[in-house]
Amino acid sequence: MTNAAPALGGIHHVAYRCRDAKRTVDFYRDVLGMDFMLAIAEDKVPSTGAPDPYMHVFLDCGGGNVLAFFELPNAAEMGRDEGTPAWVQHIAFKVESEEALLAAKARAEAAGLDVVGPTHHGVFKSIYFFDPDGHRLELAWQFGTADQMASLRAVADDMLEEWARTRKAPRHAAWLHEKIAAES
Repeated sequence: MTNAAPALGGIHHVAYRCRDAKRTVDFYRDVLGMDFMLAIAEDKVPSTGAPDPYMHVFLDCGGGNVLAFFELPNAAEMGRDEGTPAWVQHIAFKVESEEALLAAKARAEAAGLDVVGPTHHGVFKSIYFFDPDGHRLELAWQFGTADQMASLRAVADDMLEEWARTRKAPRHAAWLHEKIAAES
């Protein structure tokens, strides 16, 4: 008998590291309006028993999704993957409208953050900025129609296969991106 794949019910939480749990909670509450849900603190790692105190904070980012952070006071100074450009690794959150996207941009700028965008991605627009620990954040408003999204899905496998062969941007969806851009 083969083991069936698990029936996943979504992401329980995504966890990142932070330098200061209180500063992190304050930032996500003040800038993005997230509710602080709970904190877990231990002197030992529950899964390994290793002595390593931590504070683990959980924030509600809407839609049943949770963003969490660990402050690890005894660990080496946190850094980032220097081999990966800063724009690649990011956390993207949904907003419901272009007005909400622009309001979020104004709120982030009022908090003294440098904001990039809105940037047009064909079927969604985004803004980008960094949290106090250097995690890049994206707020995205998706406006693509069901037909547009189905058209993109229909070419996704072909695009991936071409990319795997050539390591060059496939042109399968270029016509659709141009059409969507012309419509918006």
